[in-house]
Amino acid sequence: MPENDVIVSPSGACIPGIIYGTAWKKRQTEAFVKLAIQQGFRGIDTACQPKHYHEPGVGAGVAASLSEDLRRADLYLQTKFTPLQGQDPNQIPYDPKARPPEQVAQSFQRSLLNLQTSYLDCLLLHSPLADVRQMREVWHAMETIVDAGGARQIGISNCYSLETLQRLDRSARVKPAVVQNRFYAQTGYDREIRAYCRQRGIVYQSFWTLTANPHLLAHYTLTSLSTSRARTPAQVLFRYLTQIDIVPLTGTTSAAHMREDLEIFDFTLTATELDSVSALL
Repeated sequence: MPENDVIVSPSGACIPGIIYGTAWKKRQTEAFVKLAIQQGFRGIDTACQPKHYHEPGVGAGVAASLSEDLRRADLYLQTKFTPLQGQDPNQIPYDPKARPPEQVAQSFQRSLLNLQTSYLDCLLLHSPLADVRQMREVWHAMETIVDAGGARQIGISNCYSLETLQRLDRSARVKPAVVQNRFYAQTGYDREIRAYCRQRGIVYQSFWTLTANPHLLAHYTLTSLSTSRARTPAQVLFRYLTQIDIVPLTGTTSAAHMREDLEIFDFTLTATELDSVSALL
């Protein structure tokens, strides 16, 4: 198996080294999920958030792709509980008047139905809650889902405060296994959070990795590596990330780009090359 093709989390879940993201694909979601799986993706990220994701389309795409050669167990399915502030008031997938723990349970059940599965490989809290007590209640509800075997692991997304992550990690009975954040210069590429994740064995996932970083893709360091390696700048950046144990998400709708994204495991950057890219972040 190629180096970094899979990361094994502390919970024992096998997380593919690159994951297909399904945001903003609306009614084309099913077709793009089928295409991504056909090209070779085995990790799919979504959310129970109709505002930005069409979760039933993800489930339909997965169901249509399963066969004797591809079982549910061969896929890594990851979705999110999105608190009220992140939902469209006209499309809330749970009872907005219910207590937050009940909203988590309702959202989880909706996700299982949407995804046509009996379990999740990972359930993420889509963003931290400002109310510390509610945050505790929501995380406890997610822990209960893990206890019942409904999710193999849990984590958090859009968490850009190291203090918030540390507080969650200290107080949690079931520790966060994944942090999924936007990867861009405005947050200093999450250097402190990534260091904490490495220390604690938390898998860091990056999204908006290409869209937010055109300056990196155009930088001489990446373009020169691209030329010498006969790869695209995007492939070089993605490969760099996987070699420093970051799992990038890609939401491309191009079959050619999907294949290129998966081909990053066909080459390995040297220590010197890694250092040259690290100097940019």
